[in-house]
Amino acid sequence: MGIQDGASHCHLATAAPDADTDTDASPSSLSSLVTQTLTLLRSDDLCLRVQAAKEIRRLTKTSQRYRRYFSAAVGPLVDMLSCQSAEANEAALAALLNLAVKDEIKQIKIIEAGALKPIIGFLQSENLALQEHAAAALITLSASSVNKRVISASGAIPLLVEILGHGSSQAKYDAVMALYNLSTYPDNLGQILQTGPIPQLVDLLKSCKRSSKTAEKCTALIESLVGFEEGRMALTSEDGGILAVVEVLEGGSPQSREHAVGTLLTMCESDRSSYREPILREGVIPGLLELTVQGTPKSQSKAQMLLRLLRDTPYPRSELQPDTIENIVSNIISQIDGEDQVGKAKQMLAEMVQVSMEQSLRHLQKRALVCTPADIQ
Repeated sequence: MGIQDGASHCHLATAAPDADTDTDASPSSLSSLVTQTLTLLRSDDLCLRVQAAKEIRRLTKTSQRYRRYFSAAVGPLVDMLSCQSAEANEAALAALLNLAVKDEIKQIKIIEAGALKPIIGFLQSENLALQEHAAAALITLSASSVNKRVISASGAIPLLVEILGHGSSQAKYDAVMALYNLSTYPDNLGQILQTGPIPQLVDLLKSCKRSSKTAEKCTALIESLVGFEEGRMALTSEDGGILAVVEVLEGGSPQSREHAVGTLLTMCESDRSSYREPILREGVIPGLLELTVQGTPKSQSKAQMLLRLLRDTPYPRSELQPDTIENIVSNIISQIDGEDQVGKAKQMLAEMVQVSMEQSLRHLQKRALVCTPADIQ
Protein backbone atom coordinates (compact mmCIF):
# COMPACT_ATOMS: atom_id res chain seq x y z
CA MET A 1 0.00 0.00 0.00
CA GLY A 2 3.01 2.28 0.27
CA ILE A 3 1.97 3.63 3.66
CA GLN A 4 4.04 6.53 4.91
CA ASP A 5 4.31 6.21 8.66
CA GLY A 6 5.83 9.67 8.94
CA ALA A 7 2.90 11.54 7.43
CA SER A 8 2.24 14.99 8.81
CA HIS A 9 -0.34 15.18 11.59
CA CYS A 10 -3.36 17.47 11.45
CA HIS A 11 -4.05 19.50 14.56
CA LEU A 12 -7.75 19.51 15.32
CA ALA A 13 -9.66 22.36 16.83
CA THR A 14 -13.33 21.40 16.82
CA ALA A 15 -16.12 23.01 18.77
CA ALA A 16 -18.91 20.62 17.91
CA PRO A 17 -21.31 19.43 20.59
CA ASP A 18 -20.58 16.14 22.33
CA ALA A 19 -22.11 13.13 20.63
CA ASP A 20 -23.70 12.06 23.91
CA THR A 21 -25.68 15.31 24.11
CA ASP A 22 -26.77 15.64 20.50
CA THR A 23 -30.42 15.25 21.55
CA ASP A 24 -30.18 18.73 23.08
CA ALA A 25 -29.11 20.32 19.80
CA SER A 26 -31.68 21.68 17.37
CA PRO A 27 -32.25 19.85 14.06
CA SER A 28 -30.94 22.86 12.16
CA SER A 29 -27.67 23.01 14.12
CA LEU A 30 -27.17 19.26 13.68
CA SER A 31 -27.83 19.54 9.97
CA SER A 32 -25.38 22.42 9.70
CA LEU A 33 -22.67 20.48 11.54
CA VAL A 34 -23.16 17.41 9.36
CA THR A 35 -23.09 19.50 6.17
CA GLN A 36 -19.95 21.33 7.27
CA THR A 37 -18.17 18.09 8.19
CA LEU A 38 -19.12 16.42 4.91
CA THR A 39 -17.84 19.44 3.02
CA LEU A 40 -14.48 19.16 4.79
CA LEU A 41 -14.43 15.43 4.03
CA ARG A 42 -14.61 16.19 0.31
CA SER A 43 -11.92 18.86 0.46
CA ASP A 44 -8.76 18.72 -1.67
CA ASP A 45 -6.78 19.40 1.49
CA LEU A 46 -5.88 16.04 3.07
CA CYS A 47 -5.42 17.64 6.47
CA LEU A 48 -9.00 18.91 6.41
CA ARG A 49 -10.24 15.49 5.31
CA VAL A 50 -8.43 13.84 8.21
CA GLN A 51 -9.95 16.42 10.55
CA ALA A 52 -13.42 15.61 9.21
CA ALA A 53 -12.88 11.85 9.53
CA LYS A 54 -11.80 12.24 13.15
CA GLU A 55 -14.81 14.43 13.81
CA ILE A 56 -17.14 11.81 12.32
CA ARG A 57 -15.50 9.18 14.47
CA ARG A 58 -16.05 11.30 17.57
CA LEU A 59 -19.66 12.15 16.78
CA THR A 60 -20.66 8.59 15.86
CA LYS A 61 -18.89 6.89 18.73
CA THR A 62 -22.03 6.64 20.87
CA SER A 63 -24.71 8.28 18.75
CA GLN A 64 -26.94 6.23 16.47
CA ARG A 65 -28.49 9.49 15.33
CA TYR A 66 -25.19 10.79 13.94
CA ARG A 67 -24.52 7.40 12.34
CA ARG A 68 -27.68 7.89 10.31
CA TYR A 69 -26.82 11.49 9.42
CA PHE A 70 -23.37 10.56 8.14
CA SER A 71 -24.45 7.83 5.74
CA ALA A 72 -23.16 9.99 2.89
CA ALA A 73 -19.66 9.88 4.39
CA VAL A 74 -19.06 6.22 3.45
CA GLY A 75 -17.81 6.89 -0.09
CA PRO A 76 -15.35 9.69 0.78
CA LEU A 77 -14.05 7.76 3.79
CA VAL A 78 -13.43 4.67 1.66
CA ASP A 79 -11.56 6.87 -0.82
CA MET A 80 -9.29 8.00 2.03
CA LEU A 81 -8.17 4.40 2.53
CA SER A 82 -6.11 4.74 -0.65
CA CYS A 83 -4.25 7.84 0.53
CA GLN A 84 -0.51 7.50 1.07
CA SER A 85 -0.88 8.58 4.70
CA ALA A 86 -1.16 6.26 7.67
CA GLU A 87 -2.90 8.97 9.67
CA ALA A 88 -5.55 9.40 6.98
CA ASN A 89 -5.98 5.63 6.67
CA GLU A 90 -6.43 5.17 10.42
CA ALA A 91 -8.84 8.09 10.74
CA ALA A 92 -10.97 6.80 7.87
CA LEU A 93 -11.00 3.22 9.16
CA ALA A 94 -12.01 4.33 12.65
CA ALA A 95 -14.84 6.48 11.29
CA LEU A 96 -16.08 3.69 9.02
CA LEU A 97 -15.98 1.27 11.93
CA ASN A 98 -18.27 3.52 14.00
CA LEU A 99 -20.65 4.04 11.09
CA ALA A 100 -21.01 0.30 10.52
CA VAL A 101 -21.74 -0.73 14.13
CA LYS A 102 -24.99 -2.75 14.23
CA ASP A 103 -25.90 -1.54 10.74
CA GLU A 104 -25.76 -4.28 8.12
CA ILE A 105 -26.78 -1.93 5.33
CA LYS A 106 -23.71 0.23 5.96
CA GLN A 107 -21.53 -2.86 6.42
CA ILE A 108 -22.51 -4.01 2.94
CA LYS A 109 -22.24 -0.49 1.54
CA ILE A 110 -18.68 -0.10 2.81
CA ILE A 111 -17.60 -3.31 1.09
CA GLU A 112 -19.40 -2.36 -2.12
CA ALA A 113 -17.65 1.02 -2.06
CA GLY A 114 -14.28 -0.73 -2.39
CA ALA A 115 -12.99 -0.79 1.19
CA LEU A 116 -11.95 -4.42 1.21
CA LYS A 117 -8.89 -4.18 -1.04
CA PRO A 118 -7.09 -1.50 1.02
CA ILE A 119 -8.12 -3.20 4.29
CA ILE A 120 -6.51 -6.43 3.08
CA GLY A 121 -3.39 -4.42 2.32
CA PHE A 122 -3.41 -2.94 5.84
CA LEU A 123 -3.47 -6.43 7.35
CA GLN A 124 0.00 -6.86 5.85
CA SER A 125 1.27 -3.45 6.94
CA GLU A 126 4.28 -3.10 9.21
CA ASN A 127 2.37 -0.28 10.90
CA LEU A 128 0.91 -2.18 13.87
CA ALA A 129 -1.75 0.44 14.61
CA LEU A 130 -2.98 0.27 11.04
CA GLN A 131 -2.97 -3.53 11.16
CA GLU A 132 -5.04 -3.42 14.33
CA HIS A 133 -7.53 -0.97 12.78
CA ALA A 134 -7.89 -3.23 9.74
CA ALA A 135 -8.51 -6.35 11.83
CA ALA A 136 -11.02 -4.45 13.96
CA ALA A 137 -12.82 -3.22 10.84
CA LEU A 138 -13.16 -6.81 9.63
CA ILE A 139 -14.86 -7.78 12.90
CA THR A 140 -17.66 -5.33 12.20
CA LEU A 141 -17.84 -5.89 8.44
CA SER A 142 -17.89 -9.69 8.84
CA ALA A 143 -20.94 -9.42 11.07
CA SER A 144 -22.98 -9.17 7.87
CA SER A 145 -24.02 -12.53 6.43
CA VAL A 146 -23.68 -11.04 2.94
CA ASN A 147 -20.10 -9.92 3.58
CA LYS A 148 -18.79 -13.19 5.04
CA ARG A 149 -18.38 -14.87 1.66
CA VAL A 150 -16.97 -11.74 0.01
CA ILE A 151 -14.38 -11.23 2.76
CA SER A 152 -13.21 -14.84 2.64
CA ALA A 153 -12.93 -14.67 -1.16
CA SER A 154 -10.67 -11.63 -0.81
CA GLY A 155 -7.89 -13.66 0.83
CA ALA A 156 -8.43 -12.25 4.31
CA ILE A 157 -8.50 -15.59 6.14
CA PRO A 158 -4.80 -16.58 5.73
CA LEU A 159 -3.76 -13.05 6.73
CA LEU A 160 -5.91 -13.13 9.87
CA VAL A 161 -4.41 -16.50 10.83
CA GLU A 162 -0.94 -15.04 10.25
CA ILE A 163 -1.81 -12.21 12.65
CA LEU A 164 -2.87 -14.83 15.23
CA GLY A 165 0.73 -16.00 15.28
CA HIS A 166 2.68 -12.78 14.91
CA GLY A 167 0.43 -9.78 15.57
CA SER A 168 0.22 -7.53 18.60
CA SER A 169 -2.02 -8.60 21.49
CA GLN A 170 -4.81 -6.35 20.26
CA ALA A 171 -4.44 -7.51 16.66
CA LYS A 172 -4.56 -11.16 17.77
CA TYR A 173 -7.77 -10.50 19.67
CA ASP A 174 -9.32 -8.71 16.69
CA ALA A 175 -8.16 -11.45 14.31
CA VAL A 176 -9.72 -14.27 16.31
CA MET A 177 -12.97 -12.30 16.60
CA ALA A 178 -13.04 -11.71 12.83
CA LEU A 179 -12.24 -15.38 12.12
CA TYR A 180 -15.03 -16.45 14.43
CA ASN A 181 -17.51 -14.23 12.58
CA LEU A 182 -16.33 -15.64 9.25
CA SER A 183 -16.55 -19.22 10.54
CA THR A 184 -20.30 -18.95 11.04
CA TYR A 185 -20.64 -19.08 7.24
CA PRO A 186 -20.27 -22.86 6.65
CA ASP A 187 -18.28 -22.60 3.41
CA ASN A 188 -15.61 -20.59 5.21
CA LEU A 189 -14.75 -23.33 7.71
CA GLY A 190 -12.90 -25.34 5.09
CA GLN A 191 -10.85 -22.30 4.11
CA ILE A 192 -9.98 -21.58 7.74
CA LEU A 193 -8.96 -25.19 8.29
CA GLN A 194 -6.69 -25.14 5.22
CA THR A 195 -4.60 -22.37 6.79
CA GLY A 196 -3.67 -24.66 9.71
CA PRO A 197 -4.85 -22.34 12.51
CA ILE A 198 -4.95 -24.87 15.37
CA PRO A 199 -1.38 -24.20 16.65
CA GLN A 200 -1.99 -20.44 16.72
CA LEU A 201 -5.37 -20.88 18.43
CA VAL A 202 -3.87 -23.19 21.05
CA ASP A 203 -1.01 -20.75 21.73
CA LEU A 204 -3.49 -17.89 22.10
CA LEU A 205 -5.66 -20.03 24.37
CA LYS A 206 -2.67 -20.79 26.59
CA SER A 207 -1.70 -17.13 26.92
CA CYS A 208 -5.08 -15.51 27.52
CA LYS A 209 -7.31 -15.57 30.59
CA ARG A 210 -9.55 -18.63 30.63
CA SER A 211 -12.60 -16.46 31.34
CA SER A 212 -11.86 -13.91 28.59
CA LYS A 213 -13.74 -13.24 25.37
CA THR A 214 -10.60 -14.30 23.51
CA ALA A 215 -10.74 -17.74 25.13
CA GLU A 216 -14.42 -18.00 24.28
CA LYS A 217 -13.90 -17.29 20.58
CA CYS A 218 -10.77 -19.47 20.37
CA THR A 219 -12.65 -22.39 21.88
CA ALA A 220 -15.67 -21.78 19.64
CA LEU A 221 -13.41 -21.88 16.59
CA ILE A 222 -11.69 -25.04 17.77
CA GLU A 223 -15.08 -26.67 18.38
CA SER A 224 -16.07 -25.94 14.79
CA LEU A 225 -12.75 -27.10 13.36
CA VAL A 226 -12.73 -30.46 15.17
CA GLY A 227 -15.83 -31.29 13.19
CA PHE A 228 -13.25 -32.21 10.53
CA GLU A 229 -10.83 -35.12 10.96
CA GLU A 230 -7.95 -32.84 10.01
CA GLY A 231 -8.90 -30.48 12.83
CA ARG A 232 -9.16 -33.31 15.36
CA MET A 233 -5.75 -34.67 14.40
CA ALA A 234 -4.21 -31.18 14.55
CA LEU A 235 -5.51 -30.55 18.06
CA THR A 236 -4.37 -33.97 19.30
CA SER A 237 -0.89 -33.63 17.81
CA GLU A 238 -0.40 -30.07 19.08
CA ASP A 239 1.60 -30.06 22.31
CA GLY A 240 -0.80 -29.16 25.10
CA GLY A 241 -3.70 -28.81 22.67
CA ILE A 242 -6.23 -30.99 24.46
CA LEU A 243 -4.99 -29.75 27.85
CA ALA A 244 -5.68 -26.14 26.82
CA VAL A 245 -9.28 -27.09 26.01
CA VAL A 246 -9.62 -29.01 29.30
CA GLU A 247 -8.36 -25.98 31.23
CA VAL A 248 -11.02 -23.80 29.62
CA LEU A 249 -13.59 -26.46 30.49
CA GLU A 250 -12.48 -26.13 34.11
CA GLY A 251 -12.06 -22.37 34.45
CA GLY A 252 -13.64 -20.60 31.49
CA SER A 253 -16.79 -18.54 31.19
CA PRO A 254 -20.07 -20.51 30.94
CA GLN A 255 -20.06 -20.08 27.16
CA SER A 256 -16.39 -21.05 26.86
CA ARG A 257 -16.94 -24.17 28.95
CA GLU A 258 -19.83 -25.10 26.69
CA HIS A 259 -17.58 -24.84 23.62
CA ALA A 260 -14.81 -26.78 25.39
CA VAL A 261 -16.99 -29.74 26.35
CA GLY A 262 -18.51 -29.62 22.87
CA THR A 263 -15.03 -29.89 21.38
CA LEU A 264 -14.14 -32.98 23.41
CA LEU A 265 -17.54 -34.58 22.83
CA THR A 266 -17.25 -34.10 19.06
CA MET A 267 -13.84 -35.78 19.12
CA CYS A 268 -14.99 -38.73 21.23
CA GLU A 269 -18.16 -39.22 19.20
CA SER A 270 -16.19 -39.24 15.95
CA ASP A 271 -13.70 -41.91 17.07
CA ARG A 272 -13.90 -42.96 20.70
CA SER A 273 -11.03 -45.44 20.45
CA SER A 274 -8.62 -42.78 19.18
CA TYR A 275 -9.51 -39.84 21.42
CA ARG A 276 -10.72 -41.35 24.72
CA GLU A 277 -7.27 -41.91 26.21
CA PRO A 278 -5.74 -38.53 25.14
CA ILE A 279 -8.71 -36.76 26.73
CA LEU A 280 -8.60 -38.80 29.94
CA ARG A 281 -4.85 -38.25 30.31
CA GLU A 282 -5.46 -34.50 30.75
CA GLY A 283 -7.59 -35.01 33.88
CA VAL A 284 -10.91 -33.98 32.39
CA ILE A 285 -13.16 -35.94 34.77
CA PRO A 286 -13.40 -33.44 37.71
CA GLY A 287 -14.28 -30.58 35.37
CA LEU A 288 -16.92 -32.69 33.63
CA LEU A 289 -18.49 -33.66 36.93
CA GLU A 290 -18.65 -30.01 37.95
CA LEU A 291 -20.29 -29.12 34.64
CA THR A 292 -23.08 -31.63 35.31
CA VAL A 293 -23.98 -29.44 38.29
CA GLN A 294 -22.94 -25.89 37.43
CA GLY A 295 -22.85 -25.75 33.65
CA THR A 296 -25.38 -24.31 31.23
CA PRO A 297 -28.15 -26.73 30.20
CA LYS A 298 -26.18 -27.55 27.04
CA SER A 299 -22.97 -28.03 29.01
CA GLN A 300 -24.68 -30.35 31.47
CA SER A 301 -26.10 -32.51 28.68
CA LYS A 302 -22.82 -32.65 26.78
CA ALA A 303 -20.84 -33.41 29.92
CA GLN A 304 -23.09 -36.35 30.73
CA MET A 305 -22.77 -37.69 27.20
CA LEU A 306 -18.99 -37.35 27.28
CA LEU A 307 -18.74 -39.06 30.67
CA ARG A 308 -20.56 -42.05 29.22
CA LEU A 309 -18.12 -42.24 26.33
CA LEU A 310 -15.09 -41.88 28.59
CA ARG A 311 -15.96 -44.95 30.66
CA ASP A 312 -14.19 -48.22 29.88
CA THR A 313 -17.35 -49.08 27.98
CA PRO A 314 -19.91 -46.51 26.85
CA TYR A 315 -22.68 -48.91 27.87
CA PRO A 316 -24.12 -49.49 31.39
CA ARG A 317 -22.42 -52.13 33.50
CA SER A 318 -24.10 -54.04 36.32
CA GLU A 319 -21.00 -54.62 38.46
CA LEU A 320 -18.28 -52.14 39.27
CA GLN A 321 -15.60 -52.20 41.92
CA PRO A 322 -16.17 -49.58 44.67
CA ASP A 323 -14.03 -46.45 45.09
CA THR A 324 -12.94 -46.31 41.46
CA ILE A 325 -13.27 -43.49 38.95
CA GLU A 326 -15.53 -45.75 36.86
CA ASN A 327 -17.83 -46.28 39.85
CA ILE A 328 -18.17 -42.59 40.60
CA VAL A 329 -18.73 -41.67 36.95
CA SER A 330 -21.27 -44.48 36.55
CA ASN A 331 -23.12 -43.27 39.63
CA ILE A 332 -23.38 -39.71 38.42
CA ILE A 333 -24.67 -40.87 35.05
CA SER A 334 -27.26 -43.19 36.54
CA GLN A 335 -28.43 -40.85 39.31
CA ILE A 336 -28.11 -37.37 37.82
CA ASP A 337 -31.77 -37.41 36.71
CA GLY A 338 -33.00 -38.17 40.23
CA GLU A 339 -34.91 -35.73 42.41
CA ASP A 340 -31.90 -34.85 44.55
CA GLN A 341 -29.49 -34.59 41.60
CA VAL A 342 -27.63 -31.50 42.85
CA GLY A 343 -26.87 -32.93 46.27
CA LYS A 344 -25.78 -36.28 44.85
CA ALA A 345 -23.65 -34.67 42.16
CA LYS A 346 -21.90 -32.42 44.70
CA GLN A 347 -21.16 -35.38 46.94
CA MET A 348 -19.80 -37.42 44.04
CA LEU A 349 -17.81 -34.43 42.80
CA ALA A 350 -16.08 -34.22 46.18
CA GLU A 351 -15.30 -37.93 45.97
CA MET A 352 -14.03 -37.50 42.42
CA VAL A 353 -11.74 -34.63 43.35
CA GLN A 354 -10.32 -36.68 46.22
CA VAL A 355 -9.64 -39.65 43.94
CA SER A 356 -8.10 -37.35 41.32
CA MET A 357 -5.83 -35.70 43.88
CA GLU A 358 -4.67 -39.10 45.16
CA GLN A 359 -3.95 -40.30 41.64
CA SER A 360 -2.06 -37.09 40.82
CA LEU A 361 0.05 -37.49 43.97
CA ARG A 362 0.89 -41.07 43.09
CA HIS A 363 1.77 -39.98 39.56
CA LEU A 364 4.14 -37.29 40.89
CA GLN A 365 5.74 -39.78 43.28
CA LYS A 366 6.38 -42.22 40.43
CA ARG A 367 7.96 -39.46 38.36
CA ALA A 368 10.19 -38.47 41.27
CA LEU A 369 11.44 -42.06 41.60
CA VAL A 370 12.60 -42.23 37.97
CA CYS A 371 13.92 -38.66 37.80
CA THR A 372 17.65 -38.43 37.13
CA PRO A 373 19.99 -35.55 38.16
CA ALA A 374 20.10 -34.42 34.53
CA ASP A 375 16.30 -34.15 34.51
CA ILE A 376 16.20 -31.61 37.31
CA GLN A 377 18.98 -29.30 36.19
